Amino acid sequence: MAASAGSKHVIGAKHIDYRPDLDGLRALAILPVLLFHADVALFRGGFVGVDVFFVLSGYFMAKIILSDLEAGTFSFPAFYIRRIRRIIPALFAMMAITAVFAWFRLMPQEFRYFGDSVRAAALFSANVLFRQESGYFDISAEMKPLLHTWSLSMEEQFYILFPISLFLAFTFARRFILHITGGLILISFGACLWATSHSPEKAFFLLHFRVWELLIGALVAFAPRPNYSERVAALLSTVGLSAILAAIFLYSSATPFPGPFAAVPVLGAALVIHARSTRWFPARFLTHGASLFIGRISYSLYLWHWPIIVFYRYETGHHLTLTDSLMVVVLSFICATLSWRFIEQPARTAAVFRSRGLVLSLLGTTMAAAATFGFVVTRYEGIPERLPADVYSIYSATYDQSPFFAPNCFTDTDGQGLQTQAIRDGAVCPMGAAATGAPRFIVWGDSHAAAIAPAIDAAARKAGISGLFVARASCPPLPDAVFGPERVVNRCRETLAATFGLIEQKKIPYVFMVGYWPKYVHRTELPGEGVFFNTSEPLSLPDWSAPVRDSLKATIDAFAQQGTRAILVQDVPEMGVKVPEALARAKMTDENVDFSLPLSYTLQRQRLARDMLFGLARETGSSIVDPFALLCDATRCHPVANGGILYRDSDHLSLTGARFLSPLFDETMAMIAKPPGETSQPSGDRWSMAVPETQRR
Repeated sequence: MAASAGSKHVIGAKHIDYRPDLDGLRALAILPVLLFHADVALFRGGFVGVDVFFVLSGYFMAKIILSDLEAGTFSFPAFYIRRIRRIIPALFAMMAITAVFAWFRLMPQEFRYFGDSVRAAALFSANVLFRQESGYFDISAEMKPLLHTWSLSMEEQFYILFPISLFLAFTFARRFILHITGGLILISFGACLWATSHSPEKAFFLLHFRVWELLIGALVAFAPRPNYSERVAALLSTVGLSAILAAIFLYSSATPFPGPFAAVPVLGAALVIHARSTRWFPARFLTHGASLFIGRISYSLYLWHWPIIVFYRYETGHHLTLTDSLMVVVLSFICATLSWRFIEQPARTAAVFRSRGLVLSLLGTTMAAAATFGFVVTRYEGIPERLPADVYSIYSATYDQSPFFAPNCFTDTDGQGLQTQAIRDGAVCPMGAAATGAPRFIVWGDSHAAAIAPAIDAAARKAGISGLFVARASCPPLPDAVFGPERVVNRCRETLAATFGLIEQKKIPYVFMVGYWPKYVHRTELPGEGVFFNTSEPLSLPDWSAPVRDSLKATIDAFAQQGTRAILVQDVPEMGVKVPEALARAKMTDENVDFSLPLSYTLQRQRLARDMLFGLARETGSSIVDPFALLCDATRCHPVANGGILYRDSDHLSLTGARFLSPLFDETMAMIAKPPGETSQPSGDRWSMAVPETQRR
């Protein structure tokens, strides 16, 4: 990547010898990354190429700076000017051209995220941004053309901090540089192990959890190298190459990463650098003409491959086939070669770029322009005015959101919004008619509860009764259930306990329990959601329903003991695509696409959750409400009805959709409105709620 340059003319340090084997190692780093992103199944662990780049970057930075310090020629301005000339021109050229494509092709929400990423990449903080964006309502990685800049930002942060740190260590603790570096490696690696288990997004994206990889490269530069024989050097290099290749071909997206598994390719790369083999197989492999060429263009190849893949997928609307993979690889090499020849090389060698003032002026101008562009795009919500009026009228359903997502009603995944103490104090959102007495019901659940709440609210107003609302994202109304990873469950516990206590304290007669039930019983959202969703792909449906069912049963029983009755609300059909975006994109391209889903597919996905809720309703005498009754017919489930778009994304109802479902709750609200002692179940089979038999299963 950015700093993995090895020749005299590349790194600008006349006393650093060129090592062709390290150009070959750069090729071994970039090719697996490219092929992994191009969906070539053989390279399922190709993402470790980034870790190889980190080691190379740490090695070269340490070698350059230490050599200059020992020679008494180190200069901070000279060092940073070299880095700017090496990194910035190709990076900002890629960003500018990508922005043109994004302007004309991306939907507003996608373009808003793109604006954020342009600004973050320009300010060397893309890794921090993408860590923050890994939340519940985030767009998928496939729609982020600048996602790959996270690693560049991490290296740029290293370039800012490392020279200063090494200068201070060299000046005041020269004898202890190896010890200091080793200690920092151990601290960072230990933190990485902890974070990989407890907060994997932080472990992946943040510098302090991955700086050990760069520092291992620095340690190789600092440590003296024994005078190995060629045979020993070749053996060490072979072992290192084997470690890298093993990670490339044996790891997968299911491998916990970075964590301990990252040590294999990192130590492998360090061993290859340290061995410095010049003969036998490793040298022949790493110094082959093809390896050297790929190594030289590796930075541009890294820059261009990901935007090409993103927009290629975007235009075709499906995952890459083998032919598609070949096409994006070829396009990536063409763009990389042109970028290397006409941007990288001139920026490093042309006389005009030797002026520090000019280089700094260009840097400041381009950074300011990119940051301003990103700010404007974000400030104006992806500039929806770019869209034709008829396309925007469809896309605007994205903003048709339930008012119960407001911060005084709802807590998001980061804990922002309604706080636990407010729930304990009863300072929660009212529902239904203006309160004339104690609330008759409460709606309790997760973001799906917030989405469907306007339906319940409208029915309650019609019945003249009042209620309350409490919800937190990704937190089902199950105080004691294990419904996901421990860190997720722990995040919900206080909110869930406070809500249960509120219901108990106020002796609320009825509680609507609403949740994204299929997600919790399978511990996954609908697989493949996004632009490339395909119902022909087989569903993976692991069964984690036992703890969810047990907790739900225990909660309903606890309610019954205090005179509170549960009303279970089945989940809405998941659409697989962000409905307004998909409809708007189809309108823009004049495609006639039916985004409804086969009922059989939806029932297959939700059968486990639906059977669980219907079974508990029968067992406990609880009522149940099923949105399938209005959203699905005998064969398909529909995202549009009566000309209105019923979803604001792939599985959350729009406000229009919630209002469309309001009649489903009329009979239940009539039951709730009756004075105590006169209540009865809704007419008919008390748990079926007139749901067709085919839809119960």
